[in-house]
Amino acid sequence: MAECSPGPYIVFFEWDKSDITPDAATILDNAVSAYSNCGSAQVMLAGYADRSGSASYNVGLSQRRADAVKAYVASKGIPDGVITTQAFGEANPRVETADGVRELQNRRVEITYGPGSGQ
Repeated sequence: MAECSPGPYIVFFEWDKSDITPDAATILDNAVSAYSNCGSAQVMLAGYADRSGSASYNVGLSQRRADAVKAYVASKGIPDGVITTQAFGEANPRVETADGVRELQNRRVEITYGPGSGQ
């Protein structure tokens, strides 16, 4: 049996958008396939934004991104009840930037599968 690959799987978003791009869909499809080896693991979706826009706006934007990923993976068969979303806004950037800078790498959702899952 294939082992559970807990991630993270990372999908990126266009500036000020929360829609799933074709590239993101490909990554999410792979993440959903990998999930089938993880039993009934908890799924954590962490949403992030870059530093353009206000901090409070970016928390909302990162939540919309996490919600979009949740809707996508739920539509592909991951049970809604095992999915948790969290919005981090500008916190924990992959690439450090000055305030106000648009940075693709920071506009993302990271998907990880929970501890002890599929073991």
